[in-house]
Amino acid sequence: MNQLNKTIGCIVKFMVLFGAMTLAAHAQSEAGAQNSIQALSVSSGAAGQLVIKVSLKDAPAALPHDFTINTPPRIVLDFPDTANGLGKSVQEFGQGNLRSANIVQAGSRTRLVVNLDQMMGYTSKIEGKDLLITLQDRTAETGTAIGSRFAEPKPMDQGHSLRDVDFHRGQNGEGRIQVDLSDPNVGIDIKQQGKSLIVDFLKTTLPRNLQRKLDVVDFGTPVNFVDTFTQGDNVRMVVEPKGNWEHAAYQTDNKFIVEIKPVVADQSKPTGGTGYTGEKLTLNFQNISVREALNVIADFTNLNIVISDTVTGNLTLRLKDVPWDQALDIILQSRGLDMRRNGNVIQVAPREEIAAREKLALAASQEISDLEATRTESFQLSYQKGADIIALLTNDKQRILSKRGSAVVDQRTNTLFVQDTPSRLEEVRKLINKIDVPVRQVMIEARFVSANDTFTRTLGGRLGYNSTAAQGFAVGSNTPTATRGQIGFGSGNSGIGNVNVPGTNLGVGGLVLSLFNPAATKTLTLELTASEIDGRTKNIASPRVVTADKTEAMIQSGTQIPYQQATSSGATSVSFMPATLSLQVTPQITPDDHINMKLAVSQDTVGQVYNGVPSIDTKKVTTQVLVDNGGTVVIGGVYTQDIADSTNKVPLLGDVPVVGWLFKNKTKSDNKQELLVFITPKIMKESLSMN
Repeated sequence: MNQLNKTIGCIVKFMVLFGAMTLAAHAQSEAGAQNSIQALSVSSGAAGQLVIKVSLKDAPAALPHDFTINTPPRIVLDFPDTANGLGKSVQEFGQGNLRSANIVQAGSRTRLVVNLDQMMGYTSKIEGKDLLITLQDRTAETGTAIGSRFAEPKPMDQGHSLRDVDFHRGQNGEGRIQVDLSDPNVGIDIKQQGKSLIVDFLKTTLPRNLQRKLDVVDFGTPVNFVDTFTQGDNVRMVVEPKGNWEHAAYQTDNKFIVEIKPVVADQSKPTGGTGYTGEKLTLNFQNISVREALNVIADFTNLNIVISDTVTGNLTLRLKDVPWDQALDIILQSRGLDMRRNGNVIQVAPREEIAAREKLALAASQEISDLEATRTESFQLSYQKGADIIALLTNDKQRILSKRGSAVVDQRTNTLFVQDTPSRLEEVRKLINKIDVPVRQVMIEARFVSANDTFTRTLGGRLGYNSTAAQGFAVGSNTPTATRGQIGFGSGNSGIGNVNVPGTNLGVGGLVLSLFNPAATKTLTLELTASEIDGRTKNIASPRVVTADKTEAMIQSGTQIPYQQATSSGATSVSFMPATLSLQVTPQITPDDHINMKLAVSQDTVGQVYNGVPSIDTKKVTTQVLVDNGGTVVIGGVYTQDIADSTNKVPLLGDVPVVGWLFKNKTKSDNKQELLVFITPKIMKESLSMN
């Protein structure tokens, strides 16, 4: 019994002690939860600084989480397990660039939002029960460089170094510089100096193999070079971009990344790709839980974020002027998470969990589809053939109907009957609405333009002597005739009058002079020839045809020329040779209303006849060309020129100066011929094509 009493006494003492310890822990927790903001004031410091003093009931255990917003300029600080003891939510300052502060309590957390006229640099530290926030005007900084402190150095930290420096091209053409740090507590400064971006890693060493200059021009990004070297106790990285650019920097744990993006001058034009469009913010979290980081994004965007219970872990995150949607993407990628958005609700979970959930949803949807009742629906086709639609719906490579679906067509009324589930019938309806439309039509006009330019000039003279009294022989003849002497070039004339302009045996522009009376027995004649022929001809042939898009068309007009042809038996038969003007074309209308045409244009005419068989003069062009709607283009051309310069003369006498023109004839000709083939396509309006 005594032993039992002793045992009960020990149990009672243990329960009392355990209860006391629980009450003490609860009291301590309540005391921690009772911390609150008691006062808020501002004072002026040295060199234009403003110091915001946040007085708390108890000394804070650590610096509050903070981040900044550039538009509008704000500094946000979150105090965990802290209440708002000011009794108000807004406090006005109106001093320098400091306008006011908002104090908002949500549960056990209080958020302090500092509103500024323009963005200012800041530092925060704890002095007893007070938090001091020192604001530094950026315009007071000296020098030409535009800089910002990306990460504050830790005085107690030693032995920082860079592990690797690498360069990649982003999905949207940006240059991405990735630096692997030895630890996440490296102090980092970023500033723009001239056309370069300078990144300083404070109190950091650089291995010899990383002291190099990377030539990254071939990556096709705004970055030309990345030079990394040691400068005193620090490591400096100089990035040399080109053109108009902007940068964004962020750090997740031991990885520091700088992105150099091109700036598009005309923002109204889409830049392509999947860019980030959210409002920019700056975050600086040290060993914060992933769930708290996601809550900060939710508070900033006013979105509802549902976080799965399996999301755990901490991360160190530093973001500088990064869109909030990119910040969310960085947080998710760093911890292997994924999200699904529905309206203003975002669900966050590990990728495997979301993939498994969607797989189950798809499997359930497939089972419902296999068990869903089928319906029959009819579609009246206006332009397409029912057989073509059935071939499209039941294609083995991409079947639109389900395994239980079927389709038949009534050829007489061109009506399509489809039996399938309601969801598949809706897809069939959308498909038919897109393809059962009138085909656009094109009118193609071709023009053959043939132009001829002929020029002929003849100059010469002839001196002749004719005697009718005596018998003799003519020059170049053995037949006895009247005595006839011929001096000069050409054939003699008998019975010529005193003056004959032009003579019957002369060319155009000829002149004949009789030096003696025609009644005399002997006659001396002088003939002068000067003629010029200048002619121009033009021939135009223009076939045209109308056809549907992607449909071949041909028009032909001409003559079948008959001719006799010997057969193998020795008899003759009549054959025909075509001489036609034809246009054969296959047009294709592009989405931007251009016409791509495959053309074969020809013009055949009857030429000379050889041994009873006529020849055919052919002009033909076969090509493929892209032309604007209503535009005209020359698809072919042939240019020929024949130049002739000939002289007929009496040897020796024709070479005598001046007098030699009485014994020679000079002819000069210049014939030009040009053929051009034009093509003009026009897309016909629907109303006109229907008429």
